[in-house]
Amino acid sequence: MKKMMLVLFGFVPLVVNSQLDRLVDDWHKAASEANFDAYFGALTDDFIFLGTAPGERWSKEEFASFSKPYFDKGQAWDFKSKDRHWMFSADKKMAWFDEDLETWMEGCRGSGILVKRKGEWKLVYYNLNRPH
Repeated sequence: MKKMMLVLFGFVPLVVNSQLDRLVDDWHKAASEANFDAYFGALTDDFIFLGTAPGERWSKEEFASFSKPYFDKGQAWDFKSKDRHWMFSADKKMAWFDEDLETWMEGCRGSGILVKRKGEWKLVYYNLNRPH
């Protein structure tokens, strides 16, 4: 029984990683498909987005307002993760990640934080950057 419990607990992080990978992949996909509701629905109300330009710090509301015309034209952005790494808080209610991205800008990286509230994971923070 003890061995079975150890094996079971060993798989729990893999299942959570898989779920969160899917959530972040679907979030990126929603932008590539210009699906405004799915993209912004994956975010908490207190979400913050840091963009690539100096001083570019957006609340969810500000970022949605800025982004809406791009989504309405069907021309948002297309980011695909090439490599993503996860870390978790001890209580498993917060997860953070970093990822290398395939984009038109080349050489982009992203990092984000997700929180589990009322049994649902959502993005609370994302930082997109282009290391030079």
